[in-house]
Amino acid sequence: MSHRRRSGFRGRGRVLAAALLSVFFLVGVFAATGIARDPFATGSAPDTDTDAGAAAQRPTGALPFDLPAAAELRSGGKLVFAHYFTPYPLSLDNASADTDYYTRNYLTPAGENGKHERYGGLLRDRPLPVRPQEGDWELADLRQEVRTARAAGIDGFTLDLLSLSGPNWDRANLLMEAARSVDPAFKVMLMPDMTSLNADDPAVLADALAALGKAPAAHRLGDGRLVVSPFKAEARDVAWWTGVLGLLESKHGIRTAFVPLFLDFGANNARFAPISYGFSEWGSRSYVGQDGATGDVRRAHGTGKIWMQPVSVQDARPNQGIYDEAGNTATLRATWAHAIDDGADWVQLTTWNDYSEGSQFAPSLHNGHTYLDISSYYLARFKTGAWPEIVRDTLYLTSRTQFAAADPTGGQSLLMSPRKGSAAPRDAVEVLSFLTAPATVRTDTGGARGAYRAPGGVHAQLLTLRPGTSSAEAVRDGTTRTAVTLPYAVDRGAGVQDLQYYGATSGRTP
Repeated sequence: MSHRRRSGFRGRGRVLAAALLSVFFLVGVFAATGIARDPFATGSAPDTDTDAGAAAQRPTGALPFDLPAAAELRSGGKLVFAHYFTPYPLSLDNASADTDYYTRNYLTPAGENGKHERYGGLLRDRPLPVRPQEGDWELADLRQEVRTARAAGIDGFTLDLLSLSGPNWDRANLLMEAARSVDPAFKVMLMPDMTSLNADDPAVLADALAALGKAPAAHRLGDGRLVVSPFKAEARDVAWWTGVLGLLESKHGIRTAFVPLFLDFGANNARFAPISYGFSEWGSRSYVGQDGATGDVRRAHGTGKIWMQPVSVQDARPNQGIYDEAGNTATLRATWAHAIDDGADWVQLTTWNDYSEGSQFAPSLHNGHTYLDISSYYLARFKTGAWPEIVRDTLYLTSRTQFAAADPTGGQSLLMSPRKGSAAPRDAVEVLSFLTAPATVRTDTGGARGAYRAPGGVHAQLLTLRPGTSSAEAVRDGTTRTAVTLPYAVDRGAGVQDLQYYGATSGRTP
């Protein structure tokens, strides 16, 4: 299975038994609620491009606010994309989650004949399991991902093009069809990945982009120009990209809007400005690494370009031995704040599903919909200009399942260390509350009970991380209004190192 290595951007999992326990927990949830009522299962809900159909699929009651209708979200011109990484779809083999490829090969150090043993296994999390199905299951799974993103208010995917042939290329083409069939308004922005593509000839890439760009789902501006947004655009010089764009027009009749994404925006924006419609950067994954974001937007706008702001949850890469201290949801909230306050034109959620970087927004086994649901609140403000009214008390609980300094006992030899510029590691449980009015929040972290007064609105409270499980409830007028438990316990030790934050929401408790 192919996956990419990214580097140079600016600035418990457990062994197999634990992975299986996590899967069995979800299987128990499915059994308790009934698969037909399971909001995560690949389903039989009809596809539709109508506002009524989209509204029917919005997570009514799951969010602390009412997500505006698609027409309202799309009326202001602000766009939100999620970075789609083709190696990690909902399923790799249409098998049951307790024995599928993710469980057998990615979530255990012994997977893929031990090739990931040095770093304790390739992944620490996986897509939320879906049931095996008949027929074209790959297309059905991709359609489900489009529906999930659309229901969260997302306008489309930025499609990471890792290769121009093979399984990742095939899945890229299938995603274009999935998006078209679910919602003609859901668009896919083409993002050739220059860290992995070996196309030295501009004509080869131009031909590939033209093939995908002719699909109805390909993202185009209102004037018809195809948007091309290469990852690490600086890997090729301006002359090379000018050749690609020229061939797209002269050979294929496709005019383009070039929106290069840089790993180092400051060193490259001036050179690329003459051929660019806009700019973006991969960005930092730590809440203390956002100081340059405001200047980046101003620099882009100062040269008449649009800016696509990276918004992220976290980043932990076992196979590269690095991670960023995300501070529970602090990075998520900080990056959204910059997108809103600095006047970004577009947003890219980085990423939808790159589990090898631990950066996923997509519903996952260890996070459920936690990060996607929180993101929808800020997305609504970004796109409409007004903060949504909080109409349902909701709590989000996040923590790691091990201490940052835990020494793994399972034979892992490559350990993750904080990336340069990251915040210092911390051991904390965070309660992020969305309350209709002030309430008392009662907490239990590993048996240590406490309480604090939380204001109405949005409030983040940090608690000390302790071994055991964590829970919280909001009490008002002597009545529990909402409650949440993080179903993954914190351990003193660690089989393998896992520095991702796990999440749970009271809005989607089974």
